[in-house]
Amino acid sequence: MSQSDSARRKVLICGGTGFIGRNLVDRYRQRPDIDLIATCFSRPPVPLDGVSWHRVDLRDARAVNELLDGVDVVIQAAAATSGVRDTIQRPHIHVTDNAIMNSLLLRAAFDRGVGNFVFFSCSNMLSDAEEPQDENAWNPAIPINQRYFGIGWTKAYIEKMCEFFAGQGRTRHTVIRHSNIYGPHDKFDLERSHMFGATVTKVMTATEGFITLWGSGEELRDLLYVDDLADLVEMAVDRQTTPFDLLHIGAGTGIPVVEVARRIILASGRPLDIRHDLGKPSIKSNVLLDSSYARRLYGWVPRISLDEGIKRTIFWWRQNYAAKIQ
Repeated sequence: MSQSDSARRKVLICGGTGFIGRNLVDRYRQRPDIDLIATCFSRPPVPLDGVSWHRVDLRDARAVNELLDGVDVVIQAAAATSGVRDTIQRPHIHVTDNAIMNSLLLRAAFDRGVGNFVFFSCSNMLSDAEEPQDENAWNPAIPINQRYFGIGWTKAYIEKMCEFFAGQGRTRHTVIRHSNIYGPHDKFDLERSHMFGATVTKVMTATEGFITLWGSGEELRDLLYVDDLADLVEMAVDRQTTPFDLLHIGAGTGIPVVEVARRIILASGRPLDIRHDLGKPSIKSNVLLDSSYARRLYGWVPRISLDEGIKRTIFWWRQNYAAKIQ
C-alpha cells in the first residue's frame, strides 16, 4: 500500500469539475490531513485553496499511470454522462469512454499500490420493484431495462473489475451504487441535465406561468442530496477494512416526478402550473435503494430531507447559475 512520507494522505478525485466530483472537492479540501489532487478535462479548473488541479484525458494510459504515482486514495467520479434524451437516442456515448477510463484507472491503481479505490456505480442495472432493494437484489439473469442496457452493463462490468482487483490484495475497493443524486454543481442546462436539474431550471426560468414535464410524471425517483453521498464516501475511505465492499445508498423512498416538480415550485415561491408533454422521452422505471447495510456498517443515514435539499439547491442555483443564463 502506497503511503505518503508524512501523515497526510494524498487523495485524487477524478472528475473534480463534475457534479459529484466538485462536491467532493469542496468536502476534502477542508481536511487538514489530506493533500488533494483533482482532475479536469473538458471544463476549466476552478481556482480553489487546497486543490492541485491536473488536466488529464483519463483514456490515455500513460497519463493515468503518471497521475496515480504516489496516490493513496482514488475517488473515481469522472464519467461520460448526460440527460434522458441521450440515454434514449444516443446510449452508446455512455459506454465506451466509461469502460476505457475505468479499466485504465483500476489497473494503474493496482500497479501503483493505491490504498483505496472508490467507484460510483448506479442503480440502472436493477429491475423495478415496489420495495427498496439491497445489495443482493441484482440478478444478471433478469434483463436490464432496455433504456439502460448499455450503461447498466457497463456499470456492472466495472463493479466486477473492482471486485477482481480487490482479490489481488493490493488495493481496497469501494463500489457505491447510489440512487438519484441532486444538489449544488449539478447540470442545470436543459440539454444535458437529469430530471431534477432540468426541473429546477424550468421552474426558475419559466415566463408563461407554467412548466412542462416530459411524460406523465408518475414514475418514482429515489432522491438523495449530494452531501449525504459525500458523508458515506468519507466514512468508507476512512474506515473500510475489507478488500471489497458494495454499498447501496439512497433515501429509500420513491417520490413521483410530478410531486418533485410541485415541491420545487413551492420552494421557489413562483406561482406556476404543471403541464405534460407525453411525446417527449421519459423512462418509466421505479427503483428504490435499501441502505440498511451502510447504516449497520458505518452508522450512515441521510441527514438532508428532500424539502431541505430542494431549498438548498434553489439557493445555490440563484447564487451561482442564474447569471449564466441571463
